Amino acid sequence: MAAAAAARMVSVAGSSTVASSSCLLLKAPFALKNGRNALSFNNGRRLSKRLFSCNAIYNPQVQIKHEGQPETLDYRVFFEDTSGKKISPWHDIPLHLGDGVFNFIVEIPKESSAKMEVATDEPYTPIKQDTKKGKLRYYPYNINWNYGLLPQTWEDPSLANSEVEGAFGDNDPVDVVEIGETRRKIGDILKVKPLAALAMIDEGELDWKIVAISLDDPRASLVNDVDDVEKHFPGTLTAIRDWFRDYKIPDGKPANKFGLGNKAANKEYALKVITETNESWAKLVKRSIPAGELSLA
Repeated sequence: MAAAAAARMVSVAGSSTVASSSCLLLKAPFALKNGRNALSFNNGRRLSKRLFSCNAIYNPQVQIKHEGQPETLDYRVFFEDTSGKKISPWHDIPLHLGDGVFNFIVEIPKESSAKMEVATDEPYTPIKQDTKKGKLRYYPYNINWNYGLLPQTWEDPSLANSEVEGAFGDNDPVDVVEIGETRRKIGDILKVKPLAALAMIDEGELDWKIVAISLDDPRASLVNDVDDVEKHFPGTLTAIRDWFRDYKIPDGKPANKFGLGNKAANKEYALKVITETNESWAKLVKRSIPAGELSLA
């Protein structure tokens, strides 16, 4: 595990050196070695275990394996390398792609209601349908955007955010709302650029929502910050906020709240959130912070 944690540190945010290394990571593909979790450069010597490519929006070198039947308690979506070894979408997929672009993993396709999520407490953290009291969970209505996570991020539940009412992290990876026009599939890995951030407070816990767009969307070149979203996707930021504010109300729960003046923060703030939560994740996998029931495999 120490080797895996050290290898994962290549994607920690916060310096130009790291950003450059992340770009090199894509240009010189890496392979899994020394076990299922340790990532390393292969310097182009062997490409048989290559996981990532600079050229594709999707990542064809990561294979998706479905186990069980959808909408059952046993259903899992695992991620594997080309040798068939399971890897963690949360821990082993790099966050950074360089030039302000990040990997985004789809958990819930747009216009669907099954509440799918990475199982952070299971080995290899597969995607599964969330449950409550032994029953599968569904949103009361379809979500209108692709929804998922930023790998190698973590909202630290021991860390109070002084800018958002002192709320503590929700113990999960950072969520992404991808506003592109295409309905994606569970397990898709997309290259996205962040545009804005919403500070949702769910039962007292901080649950960031990063608004982003996939680079292959026809309007991706038109939007680079929060004001561009308002211009080219009018009403979308309000719709996202209201959707996440109200989705628990049909179940008899109170509406969620939002910090930062109830408004979407700009791209610069979103990047700050990503950097801070990436640093928290790095401490987690180095075991500088107790993992509790979280799986680091």
